[in-house]
Amino acid sequence: MTKESKLQIIPLGGLGEIGKNTTAIRYNDQIVLIDAGLAFPDDDMLGVDLVIPDYTYLVENKDLILGILITHGHEDHIGGLPYLLRHLNVPIYGTRLAIGLIQYKLTEAKLGQVTTQVIQPGDTIKLGSFTIDFINGSHSIPGSVGLALHTPLGTIVHTGDFKLDHTPVSGGVLDLHKFSELGVNGVLCLMSDSTNVERPGFTKSERLVGENIDKAFEDAEGRVIFASFASNVNRLQQAISSAFKYQRKVATVGRSMINVVNIAAELGYLDIPEDTLIEVEEAMRLPGNEVCILTTGSQGEPMAALTRMAMHNHRQLSIYPGDTVILSASPIPGNEKAVSRNIDLLFKLGAKVIYESISGMHVSGHASQEELKLMLTMVKPKYFIPVHGEYRMLMKHAELAVQLGIPRENVFVAEIGNVIEFTRQGAKFVNNVVAGRIFIDGLGVGDIGSSVMKDRTLLSQDGILIIILAINSLTRAILAGPDVITRGFVYVREANLMLEEVKEIARQTIARSLQNGINETPILQNRLRDAVSKHLYDKTKRRPMIIPIFQEVE
Repeated sequence: MTKESKLQIIPLGGLGEIGKNTTAIRYNDQIVLIDAGLAFPDDDMLGVDLVIPDYTYLVENKDLILGILITHGHEDHIGGLPYLLRHLNVPIYGTRLAIGLIQYKLTEAKLGQVTTQVIQPGDTIKLGSFTIDFINGSHSIPGSVGLALHTPLGTIVHTGDFKLDHTPVSGGVLDLHKFSELGVNGVLCLMSDSTNVERPGFTKSERLVGENIDKAFEDAEGRVIFASFASNVNRLQQAISSAFKYQRKVATVGRSMINVVNIAAELGYLDIPEDTLIEVEEAMRLPGNEVCILTTGSQGEPMAALTRMAMHNHRQLSIYPGDTVILSASPIPGNEKAVSRNIDLLFKLGAKVIYESISGMHVSGHASQEELKLMLTMVKPKYFIPVHGEYRMLMKHAELAVQLGIPRENVFVAEIGNVIEFTRQGAKFVNNVVAGRIFIDGLGVGDIGSSVMKDRTLLSQDGILIIILAINSLTRAILAGPDVITRGFVYVREANLMLEEVKEIARQTIARSLQNGINETPILQNRLRDAVSKHLYDKTKRRPMIIPIFQEVE
């Protein structure tokens, strides 16, 4: 009997969250991957630098993976590649800027043996049973594409991040003709960007931002410090063009900003007039009204250049009265507090800060409701999966699809790890694969689990108390101590009495345990921890992390 063909969509990131967009498309025993992104940590992920998907499913099936298709060069779509490609080696397909940014990442990660292939919007490639069309998109970075994956069971369309911009800063407009043509020929399933589904109407054109940036440069009296996502190349172009128009030299600050500007300029995606780009050291010697600084830090990131300027601890640059600081980005959900803190600090230093949404210094790169409706109407999918958004966004997008006539049972609001399976008989959720979050902390990848994060949270909330005792290794009697060390729990000079009580409880707990015939070190430590924890909670209503340390002496 012939084995039934199966087509599966397996999201590993980007659903129920913002970032780490990664989706596996599997036809029988062949897999192609769409994007391999990362996410930035939430406020409660203390000490974590980055978050990537759990790649267990991909590593277990690495021999089935034919290639990785990149929709565009933003970090939430390419940032996971250096970590994923440590485990598998497959070709990567993307537009010229995306591949340029990826190659820099791979070189930095010392992964030099990876095959990359530059494609152009409108190109078609074949990988196993998949025939893949790359469709010109419109987003906040050049070279954005949507995808049509033709399989023996039908066509899957993935929009990538997109909006309908009739006057883009660079690149062509969204290829409405191609999406409509796909709809006429029949689309099995549409996967569409949900980021802006809560916003009614249409997203404004990037061209409007350029006019407002130009006006801000015209009005600025001192230096212009322009903060944006480094990968928002179109926005950087607008700032550079305005700087040149008003006779300002441009310096870049922040590692990612320097890298992106150099790569984009080398590939021809940034038009930088001759002698406009200078080093920071030279900019510091020029009058303020002749300088523009392009910097990272629009999201209030602790180590970003603008944040360090606001905190007055950047090694090269400071903020002076008369400077104009332009924040050309909206805060990502969760970053609002950090952004607001920076704005306050910049004002205190005497800068003019342009940050409000009404200032027109930023427009989204994502489609709003009417554009999302247009995409659904053009493509006319049989099935629909909203992607790229938090759960409420996916639900809202699903409701839009139902309003436009897609049967509710044909709309799948999925979570990472779900498997949506298509056969000749229809589509349904089947099983789940391993999925989740892997934390990157320094050079550590995945060595921080939930228990470590729980400990970090506990330490940040109530501090730590360490009890040190020297005990006889045979009799378990206390030979010296206990000594108590505390950090982040109480101010020691004002809590001497309470800490003396802790020492006495330690002595009594050990003595009682020995009287009852209990002398194993782990049990003694647990009893000591429980007794001290109860006492401190009764006294303070706090639960510090308590660590008993026994130094055994013969």
